[in-house]
Amino acid sequence: FYTSALISVQHDPNSRKFYDRKRAEGKRHVQAVLALARRRVNVLWALIRDRRCYQVTPPVTAAA
Repeated sequence: FYTSALISVQHDPNSRKFYDRKRAEGKRHVQAVLALARRRVNVLWALIRDRRCYQVTPPVTAAA
């Protein structure tokens, strides 16, 4: 999951936003990636528990 989170930061806007938020909170790189990995585990568990498929939602951006 660590490797998955590390790669997702580079390719997924939602993951990048979460990672950047953790960095802004003062977490170091490894701590932010571990937080993202934990979040991905939680999402996977919820999908299995609820017997649902993953659906990508676009990142929410503030109106200008």
